Amino acid sequence: MTDRRQDSYAVRVEAAELARSRNHPDHKANGDEERYAGAKYFMSFTKGLPHNRKTGLLEDSQDFVEFRRAIDDGFIDAFTSPVRHGAKFALNEESGKVEEICEPEDFRQWEAPTAGVVFELEGPDAQAVTMPPAPPLLDASGKPNPELVLEMAEVYELAILRDQPFNNFEKDKANGDIESSINRLNKLSYVKNQTGRPRKVNLKTRELDAQTVFRGSSPGVEVGPYISQFLLIGNTDINGGGGKVAEGKITYGVLQIDQRVPVAKPSVDYMTEMGEYVRIQRGLLPKTNPEIYIKAGGTDAIAPDRPGRRFISTPRDLATYVHYDALYEAYLNACIILLGMKTPFDPGFDHLSGVGEAANSPTTKRNAGGFALYGGPHILNLVTEVATRALKAVRFQKFNNHIRLRPEALAARIELVRRLGSPPVSPPVDEKERLSEKEKAAVPQLLKKHIANFSTELKPTLDALEGNYFLPMAFPEGSPMHPAYGAGHATVAGACVTILKAFFDTSAVLAVSGDTVAFKRQESDDSPIVFRAPDLSSPSDAPSGNLVEDREIKYFLTLEGELNKLAANISIGRDMAGVHYFTDYYDSLRMGEEIAIGILEEQALTYSTDPFVLSVPTFDGDVRRIGRR
Repeated sequence: MTDRRQDSYAVRVEAAELARSRNHPDHKANGDEERYAGAKYFMSFTKGLPHNRKTGLLEDSQDFVEFRRAIDDGFIDAFTSPVRHGAKFALNEESGKVEEICEPEDFRQWEAPTAGVVFELEGPDAQAVTMPPAPPLLDASGKPNPELVLEMAEVYELAILRDQPFNNFEKDKANGDIESSINRLNKLSYVKNQTGRPRKVNLKTRELDAQTVFRGSSPGVEVGPYISQFLLIGNTDINGGGGKVAEGKITYGVLQIDQRVPVAKPSVDYMTEMGEYVRIQRGLLPKTNPEIYIKAGGTDAIAPDRPGRRFISTPRDLATYVHYDALYEAYLNACIILLGMKTPFDPGFDHLSGVGEAANSPTTKRNAGGFALYGGPHILNLVTEVATRALKAVRFQKFNNHIRLRPEALAARIELVRRLGSPPVSPPVDEKERLSEKEKAAVPQLLKKHIANFSTELKPTLDALEGNYFLPMAFPEGSPMHPAYGAGHATVAGACVTILKAFFDTSAVLAVSGDTVAFKRQESDDSPIVFRAPDLSSPSDAPSGNLVEDREIKYFLTLEGELNKLAANISIGRDMAGVHYFTDYYDSLRMGEEIAIGILEEQALTYSTDPFVLSVPTFDGDVRRIGRR
């Protein structure tokens, strides 16, 4: 009889050796922090520190130095003293010094700045994964970086298109506003010369079109409707009764979750003037009311009054979803939908799970199937468990490594240059926006020069804005209180979706077979189907009907494509709100994938009795295999 204690210890040692074998990479940033250290760190994240009310820049660069030192020290108390929070310290205009405010208003805290220095007992260490440098302001030749120009233009364009229907983000369906946005983006050089993080483009023209713009980068994201089916459809009710997929209601045991979201009032954006912007950058809570929603009867309502709801229909709807989601909820929903549909598991272990072709074939069906192991509870736990590992790893990248400024701050730098009278000056600077000569002199020369050149590259998009060059934000408080790169939502998306792709058969397709709609292995008598939100009569419309079925399509949506699309939707939904760039999605997604694969590799060591293989299609289109033979 073997010694169970010794066997258990041996497995743990093997997992520890696997973890130790992973090289801890060099963590490299883009150099903008050091490059602009003498220019008030204008290309770094400074939110929550004291800011000048007329320029939007740091009052004192030493505040950033202390902030960076607190991050590097890794102790939470250091962020209270000596770091000066912008809600507690402000410029005394009489003395010309930054002084403590006697009664600070309610303020926001920096969010988990030390999470990246803690340790984990499963999966890669938070510092064993990394992300490449974010695009710097200038390229190697000293010119405005074309990659950053494109992704800043994308964030502006998404704000412009925030109330356009997603049903028009498809081939031959784009309206004039969407076409104009695409045309402006296609004028930028990086679209046809994507040397860094590639976007989906039309393969014939090598340009963006309505079927590819803002879609992401992974296999299948450009196929079918913009919104993943997993953000729309439901599943059947208990005992298989009622609850059609098109109703958009997900069965949680005996409960139901409705996929419809509150309808935020169209054209209501935030942080579009300097006073409001500076208040938010100081870390103060917004003075404005919470988001305004449309009541079911059509009148405006201030949350928490019950608003009207609809299926995700516009970028503003998706921004609302990712404002309040529990990070992993979209992937938990997807998992429950797939389990309810009895979608087959990966062929490499469906004979163990009890779900799939081998599990139900008379010749291979076994008397025992999956549950706590290889079954529903196993994957339901894993798809949520990886989220915290992802968040800790991305916190290290955010704070300790890249400390990248948010799009709202880069837009404010562009607006500052407009107010200085530097080209391009359109619209003209009015009297209340004008800076005094003393205030102009306090703006660093490097900012004036480099941001002015950067703004020139963005001119077609800047000309499409109304009023000024601030980035219209979907959230009153703007971005969260942590740096942009990487993105928490995208890292969690990468980790959670990788777990789903590992367990389920990603070659399954969404098909109609008789009266049943499910992701299944395709058979000869299956027919393709897709679901879309109902068309809107106006941006504030809240249709009460079910999803619209389309059975006229000539293609099948694959499970791999819809899961990749789900990850892209959630991640780029944050871009739609104005709080992230494309590269935040692209690189964070892949880091989350590495975290999930590492956890699966270590868990595989514990499955000592049954041989199995998980085939994981990556976000780049490769396949990683994990298992025990």
